[in-house]
Amino acid sequence: MSTHATVHWAGEALHLLPSHALWWPAGKTLLIADLHLGKAASYRAQGQPVPGGTTRENLARLDALISGHRPQRLVFLGDFMHAAAGRTPSLLKALEDWRERHRGIDMTLVRGNHDDRAGDPPPETSIEVVDEPWLLGPFACCHHPQTHPTHFVLAGHLHPVCRLSGRANDALRLPCFVSEAGQAVLPAFGAFTGGHLMPAAPGRNFHAVGGQRVWVLPAAAPFA
Repeated sequence: MSTHATVHWAGEALHLLPSHALWWPAGKTLLIADLHLGKAASYRAQGQPVPGGTTRENLARLDALISGHRPQRLVFLGDFMHAAAGRTPSLLKALEDWRERHRGIDMTLVRGNHDDRAGDPPPETSIEVVDEPWLLGPFACCHHPQTHPTHFVLAGHLHPVCRLSGRANDALRLPCFVSEAGQAVLPAFGAFTGGHLMPAAPGRNFHAVGGQRVWVLPAAAPFA
């Protein structure tokens, strides 16, 4: 049984992956949103006792995605780094080592609101940095959800989650892909990022992520 869900947006088949990424086979492109590298380090810089290791975890997950799909291009839909305080020497070294392992892949960052404060990736990483909307085939790659007059928008920023309610007054929050007319929002890729509850709405579709699978939620799903 497949662990991903296949959707058709802008006439293209796309795979919604349980790793919180989007795979466009025809374009040989992986897209992720809201990596937020250095978030834990920035919290520790403020004296908050949060655990370390999230940078290594995030980069290892990217390694696994690249190994499994062998993309020619990787697109970051904003918020690559979390804050200037998170740009520690160890993080930058880990990032440069990671990029060195994947020199054959073109990488593009569409700037998000956190990138404005955290700064662009170091030049040594050879990651192209652009402003939204950045057009790629039939898609407008953005950080903030929006509409575009000619292209289907792929965005992040919201860290979407859905909340399912059971018959025994129990509830479950899950990260999700959310799509509606002309646009789709990816779940946050980075660990330690939290989530924003997305309510059901006419024409809004949800693909929930959980248990290493992605599945479509029916229109009558019991959102609370």
